[in-house]
Amino acid sequence: MDSRTNPLAWLATTIAGLLGGLLIASPAKAEGSAQFIYHVSHSVFGDIGTYTNTVEPTRDGVTVKTQAHFEVKMLGVRVHREDAERTERWQGNRLVAFRGVTDKGDGPVEVKGEAHGNNFIITSPQGTLTAPWSVHPANPWSSNFLHSNTMMRPDTGKLEQVRIDGGQETAVKLESANVPAVKYELDGTSKYTVWLDGRGVPVKFLVDDDTGKVTFTLAKCVGCDAEISQLVKR
Repeated sequence: MDSRTNPLAWLATTIAGLLGGLLIASPAKAEGSAQFIYHVSHSVFGDIGTYTNTVEPTRDGVTVKTQAHFEVKMLGVRVHREDAERTERWQGNRLVAFRGVTDKGDGPVEVKGEAHGNNFIITSPQGTLTAPWSVHPANPWSSNFLHSNTMMRPDTGKLEQVRIDGGQETAVKLESANVPAVKYELDGTSKYTVWLDGRGVPVKFLVDDDTGKVTFTLAKCVGCDAEISQLVKR
């Protein structure tokens, strides 16, 4: 399957690099790490797996570790599996290093990137690309995505230009209750929607492609300054 017919292939090319402050303080100032675990569902195939971002403060910035585990089944038969592990290193609002390994069943594929001057150099099996310093992976770990219109697809290293619209106040249902949130829309090769709560935490995000909609909903927040139950407004 190619990325237009394989829902997990296009999902990986667009999601694992979208989303400044995860906590009431910015992540770089947080005292400990925080882990955000998302339930992932597809509009056609139903539940397909989990997506986890772990944010770890460092001496000079933040490290974000991502794990993705997806499995698509039709009539009880697995038609696609995907596993990914990625690491981003940030200094302020700048990505300084990236490494991702994605396995879609045909063996691991590695994408690496490193900041050089005013550029970010990306290396993948497809070759080398030069991105602007402001590039962001398509990974929703914070509101940083609001500051760049250049997005890197983490499984291929390809670049995508996006237009960001929104800032609409709304609410997201979590644990049968409503969490106040602000909705943003990103228009690129695919359409993306991200909902941030009052702390800048991405409580939900969605990718809309011609294969269907994939929705990531925050299921658990470990090490946050508030549990999901404390975020809701009933």
